[in-house]
Amino acid sequence: MNEYVALLRRNANYRNLWLAKLISYLGDWFNLLASARLISELTGSGTAISGLFLVRFLPLFFMSPIAGVAADRFSRRQIMIASDVLRTITVLGFLLIRSPNQLWLLYVLTALQFSLSAFFVPAERALLPSVVEDEDLVAANALDGFTWSTMLAVGSLLGGLATAAFGKDIAFILDALTFLFSAGFVSRIIVPSLTPEERAERAASRGGFFQFLEGLDYLRVRPFILGLALAKAGGSLIWGAVNVLEIPLSLQYPLAANSDGTLTLSLFYMFTGLGTGFGPIFLRRWIGDGRTASLRAVAGGFAMLAVGLVGIGLARILPWIFVSTFVRALGTGSLWVFSSALLQRLVERRFRGRVFAFEFAALTLTQSISVLWAGLAQDMLGLAIQRVFLIMGLSGIVVLGVWLLFIRRYQDETQHG
Repeated sequence: MNEYVALLRRNANYRNLWLAKLISYLGDWFNLLASARLISELTGSGTAISGLFLVRFLPLFFMSPIAGVAADRFSRRQIMIASDVLRTITVLGFLLIRSPNQLWLLYVLTALQFSLSAFFVPAERALLPSVVEDEDLVAANALDGFTWSTMLAVGSLLGGLATAAFGKDIAFILDALTFLFSAGFVSRIIVPSLTPEERAERAASRGGFFQFLEGLDYLRVRPFILGLALAKAGGSLIWGAVNVLEIPLSLQYPLAANSDGTLTLSLFYMFTGLGTGFGPIFLRRWIGDGRTASLRAVAGGFAMLAVGLVGIGLARILPWIFVSTFVRALGTGSLWVFSSALLQRLVERRFRGRVFAFEFAALTLTQSISVLWAGLAQDMLGLAIQRVFLIMGLSGIVVLGVWLLFIRRYQDETQHG
């Protein structure tokens, strides 16, 4: 871990960006758990909670094209600051919700919050290569994955404790404060100036819808980069169902008699965090972080994802499910980190916002499809939970095959640039 600590010490810009994301990840869990508790108190409806996740997903998909254009046309740092400040105000609006007939306001505020998040994410991903040296990109993405994984465990625990001990209002206030702290750290980042050529290109851009189409055309004539931008979408088509399936699975394997499965579910999250966090770090140490090595790491990610899901589907004892969950998470983390680093290295600076927005929209769409399929498979088709895991794992093998064919087809491009 010394090289990651060294990266944070020597690169003040990246350190501020990392701290902003660290505290934002923490706040996300306060918000989710407080929102879920608020809905439960007001309605007690499972459908209402499903609606909460829907309004968290859909804005990310629909706003991404606009957000991508904005990230390439305006200051990415200022977009991130504005997003944080506006999300602070939005989250404080949750304090106004007091009765079931105000549930609509929760959905509206959540949709607004995640619409603003849709601007933050591509701006942040496009900014990273401007504040980190090329040789540090994989390390920076691996550290980001480790940070997200740590917050999966720590943030969910602290968010749950804060909501239970102090109430949902305090949790919402703490979430709002995390956005303010994030904005403060982002404001300290010094972004390199645009080159004269980049300024001229930005000034000559027609903007708006034409700039969005220009981004799509950039991907169309660069199928290798397009394939990289769709890698996470392929992964989320497989792993998206896990969020829906783990909850009923935990009820089937309680750790104690008369348990509601909460402890089992928390252990699922723990093994997921360990896998997504440490997987890319150790894989990078093992195979390196060059272009070809990164492509192989993505392939390995698809393979581990598929093997882990098949393992869960075939398991009959809880320890084997934990092991398979860890393997599945190793794959998810590796796929995410190495595909991100490849895109950040290859995409031209002026197109990064649109490319990462496209990537974000695609993975959000396929994740939503996967979540919908998981629910329908259980409720409409009557499939057992582990049978659905098995189907998703076998689907992962198909996606892995497509990725391997993609690498073979564009083998020459993996060796240049």
